[in-house]
Amino acid sequence: MSLKPADPAFLDALSARLPADTLRTPETRYLEEPRGRYKGQAAAVALPRNVDEVAEIIRAAHAAHVGVIPYGGGTGLVGGQVMPDGPAPILMSTERMRQIRASYPAENVIIAEAGAVLADVQAAATEVGRLFPLSLAAEGTARIGGNLATNAGGVNVLRYGNARDLCLGLEAVLPTGEIWHGLSRLRKDNTGYDLRNLLIGAEGTLGIITAAALKLSPIPASPGTAIFTIRDPAAAIELLSLARDAVGEGVSAFELIHRQGLEFLAETLPDLRQPFETHPEWCVLIELGLGKGQDAEEALADLFGAAMEAGLSDDGVIAQSEAQRLSLWSLREHIPEANRRIGSISSHDISVPISRIPEFIPAGWAAIADLEPSLRINCFGHLGDGNLHYNVFPGAGETRADFEHLRGEVKRIIHDLVFEFGGSVSAEHGIGRLKVSDLDRYGDPSKLAAMRAIKNALDPHGIMNPGAVVPGL
Repeated sequence: MSLKPADPAFLDALSARLPADTLRTPETRYLEEPRGRYKGQAAAVALPRNVDEVAEIIRAAHAAHVGVIPYGGGTGLVGGQVMPDGPAPILMSTERMRQIRASYPAENVIIAEAGAVLADVQAAATEVGRLFPLSLAAEGTARIGGNLATNAGGVNVLRYGNARDLCLGLEAVLPTGEIWHGLSRLRKDNTGYDLRNLLIGAEGTLGIITAAALKLSPIPASPGTAIFTIRDPAAAIELLSLARDAVGEGVSAFELIHRQGLEFLAETLPDLRQPFETHPEWCVLIELGLGKGQDAEEALADLFGAAMEAGLSDDGVIAQSEAQRLSLWSLREHIPEANRRIGSISSHDISVPISRIPEFIPAGWAAIADLEPSLRINCFGHLGDGNLHYNVFPGAGETRADFEHLRGEVKRIIHDLVFEFGGSVSAEHGIGRLKVSDLDRYGDPSKLAAMRAIKNALDPHGIMNPGAVVPGL
């Protein structure tokens, strides 16, 4: 069944079924995405206040065969929140649904509506003496529904897992307008198909998440942060092994940073304080979170001594205060902003088996140098879970526009190499619209067939985020 536009007759009929001011003319901000690759369109923006209003909108769209584009904080990097062409859809924003419905600190659970900003969920957890560990650069604007819809990762996946691992239950509206009341706080519920995990990571193609029961954790009694220079990525993996042997699951984050990223920071954000006078070729940012009776700073000092003795590192800085800790994290968190100011030709959110990272990084350098020697690569990311941001930039004095004709080839080179190494072309950002062709090229045929079957069964009119995620529809 082909989609139809959300024409004035449809909008008038829908508006009559909803409270005043639920439908609005779309502002420009709803039709843009951070990388500027897509310009969206929508006949109207719907701003429901609760799950019943979401269901009313979806039921009307299902009956009229009108597309619905889910919109959270607008921070997605693969175009999942914008629809550039096709019949004009309704854009569904969850921004009014931002309540923290309940907290259960004894159970380590918090229930938040989909429109709650990630930073607000973190703050609500802190208020009851707990930690919600999902953390990423856009946490001040990203909304928890979008984090779950894309199965967001971030810096703490090494210890706490992706968004999927932090969710116990969901409330959601399915493509027919039915409400799934699945806000379970249970850790064990072995009752057939797991609809929760089907919706998480589906990017709104199978329904709209409206609320979630989220896992909390104890706040570490002794946090510690350090940045160490390292010989190379192989040394970083050895260092991670040393750290985990010493403190086990106390390693919360382990971030790999290349000299190019530090140089971009110096060029675009010169007021940002850097810990080393001379930019090292490689360094790692380490976060420990230890329990009572343990000293994270002491553990980091011991780790640095072991790293020096093993020839893995020759310099480092261990934060001595909360201000110093935040300063070190600010360095890592501003790398994406520096990248944006430089302007990448092609950015790649990839993962490869951790043990193969030392082979992959130089193989990528060599392949890009064969294409165009002047190009620069900023390789950084979450080494502890194998997720690299492997981004290609113009040479000094050149601009992205000078190499726009190479963007597709650059992407193909890197993604072919990722596939060769047994990795994934989307580690934490999702598929959206940007990577649908990549999923078609590199995805397992049986998996893709199953995805299409599930999509057709749950969303027979194809109204939910049409054009996103699932290839071959």
